[in-house]
Amino acid sequence: MGFASFLGRRAVHSVFVLLGLSILIFIIARIMPGDPARMAVGARAPQWVVDNLREQMHLNDPLYVQYVYWLRDAMRGDFGISLVTRRPVADDIREFFPATLELALFAGIINGAGGIILGAVSAWQKDKWVDNVVRIVSYLGVVTPSFVFAILFLLLFGMALDWMPTMGRLSADISKPPLITGLLTVDSLLAGDFRAFFDALWHLILPGVALALGGMSQEARITRSTMSDNLTKDYIAAERSLGIPGSVIMRSFLLKPSLIPTVSILGLDFAATLGNAFLVELIFVWPGLSRYGINAMLRKDLNAISAVILVLGVVFIITNIAVDIVVARLDPRIQLGAGRSE
Repeated sequence: MGFASFLGRRAVHSVFVLLGLSILIFIIARIMPGDPARMAVGARAPQWVVDNLREQMHLNDPLYVQYVYWLRDAMRGDFGISLVTRRPVADDIREFFPATLELALFAGIINGAGGIILGAVSAWQKDKWVDNVVRIVSYLGVVTPSFVFAILFLLLFGMALDWMPTMGRLSADISKPPLITGLLTVDSLLAGDFRAFFDALWHLILPGVALALGGMSQEARITRSTMSDNLTKDYIAAERSLGIPGSVIMRSFLLKPSLIPTVSILGLDFAATLGNAFLVELIFVWPGLSRYGINAMLRKDLNAISAVILVLGVVFIITNIAVDIVVARLDPRIQLGAGRSE
């Protein structure tokens, strides 16, 4: 199958995946303990106010009827009103999602570049002191949660040394660039506002690195393992016997086939970062979707919960398709029409 056929087939599969995901999260959100109407209006509100809100939210109807109402509105981009922010959930998503996406992209760049470089150096210097240092550091990175790095960075670089900003996406004296993509670094560049660009980039460093270290360590270990295995292959020995320089062997013959497992995990790590960034966002007061989603869960904001998880599901699907395409480009033997999911 060609590229168009692959995309068409994956699009059809994605529709069924999203439909199943929407049913699952809708049911889970509905059976959670607590009355969402009571939680929305407060404990002191009279019962008739609660009853009216329950009727407006169709909470008195059977679950399948509630789902039909929700699905009909969601297909039109209407996820209802957030019980926490009192605004349309779609507006909240448009406001908070770009912040988390920008943070995840920044962390993903550090994750991918750092993991591949460290893994490649470690494999090429196998069993030497460089390899041992990388292996120890990567192990510490894997076993340490992101929020621990975030707290350490906050205390050390933000408070003790006062080198880095520790709150928000921009300094108070910097004006936001015109809204185009919602990514402040991109919008600043498009507006030609380099002061805002560097300030936004400066704010990204601590939370972005905190998020990236765990994944970067995992990518380094995977790259090292795969590359070390490929170093024992006969074609590498043949190239060395021909006197081909090590840098050429690494760049042209070894690195590309060794990146396939790394790229697969990197894509999943990026998608997972969008949902797992809530603690880092809380620590750095980052106005992102993960933080918004956790607040929605704590307040049993059903509309917001369903919308956030659905958005994250879409990101996972898109990322998975992108990973399939990149892996197929890295290894011509893999055909898009017979993708990894077969």
